Amino acid sequence: MSNNIKTRIDKFNNGRDPELLQLKFKKLATDPFSFFRGTCHLFYEDFPQDSSLNSAPLTWICGDLHLENFGSYKGDNRLVYFDINDFDESVLAPCTYDLVRFITSIIVGSHAVGINDAESLHLSDIYLKTYTETLAQGKPRTVEKETATGLVKDLLDILENRKRSKFLDKYTKEKKGKRSLVVDDKRIAKATDTEQKKIKKLIRNWHNTTNQNADFYQILDVEKRIAGNGSLGLERYIILVEGHGSPDENYLLDFKETHPSSLQPYVTVSQPQWETPGERVVAIQKRFQGTPPALLEAINDGEKAYVLRELQPEQDKVSLQAWDGKIGRLEKLIQTMAEVTAWDQLRSSGRQGSAIADELIDFAKSSEWHNSIIEYSRNYSEKVNQDFEEFRQSQ
Repeated sequence: MSNNIKTRIDKFNNGRDPELLQLKFKKLATDPFSFFRGTCHLFYEDFPQDSSLNSAPLTWICGDLHLENFGSYKGDNRLVYFDINDFDESVLAPCTYDLVRFITSIIVGSHAVGINDAESLHLSDIYLKTYTETLAQGKPRTVEKETATGLVKDLLDILENRKRSKFLDKYTKEKKGKRSLVVDDKRIAKATDTEQKKIKKLIRNWHNTTNQNADFYQILDVEKRIAGNGSLGLERYIILVEGHGSPDENYLLDFKETHPSSLQPYVTVSQPQWETPGERVVAIQKRFQGTPPALLEAINDGEKAYVLRELQPEQDKVSLQAWDGKIGRLEKLIQTMAEVTAWDQLRSSGRQGSAIADELIDFAKSSEWHNSIIEYSRNYSEKVNQDFEEFRQSQ
């Protein structure tokens, strides 16, 4: 690419909220892993069209698979699961795209938490071997509390035992039996009257036309939500609704503007004609996950597309810092993430152009492509570090 990194990033983020965009740029300049997470578009702009990895079977992919895009959530059956949890960039593409981005995230992310090169390559090997073995079995499963181990089990235990009132207390204040959101300008910023009216109207029109429970979705408060990395600068709101009753059975919802996938210009595979980007995100997420999150819906106002879901806090992701110098803790975590990747690809197989399970099983009979992924990821991680330094110096 002839353009410098700052120019490419500015071009991609053109039109976003200027204040939140400055926050995004500040996050990108923190360390190479934060930069990598927030610049998915660069990864695919740079990905070579003539790579042998492009010939792998087609699957539905997350598109932005990295170490922090896995987490716990409550399903619509209110049971707790661990899975991939970000589908903003999801598309139909060679199955290797998610693998090579994830391995690059291991190498880039390892350095941020004090893991050396040999250990990061060891973890990369574990991921690829576990993924291949799991894919070869051809049977999708899910990660539940009873089957989870290590850091993932810790995460699921926390979520299952979390009291709704305690969770609400982190984002709201209560007065005379009624809750309202707390604006702290860190996680929650003030929404204008116009923005609040727009969101209330959108939600009201949606549940009127879809026969949703109007009492449950009665809006008590709406403010802007500050969260994420790559999506910062897009419209995002936190909504407090009546749920099953005030004050302690209220629910918090995340309402997020959704754009077309940043992979779209670089994937040569024909994609379904989704009605909106929100419809794409919700449809692919439901294909991936055995039990989708509660309250997951696509909503649009004729101009912009949004995804509505129950709020999943940032703490419901596994922190790399939790390895605490014990490589065995990370080995188990990486194995689980590899299994989840394979299971989700198998679960979504044979849908609108994705390979059937038999093709994925055949692909898993060979591991020759492992070396290609490792080699590309090692080389690209060096480029991430160079791009990060160039960007940081431009700030």
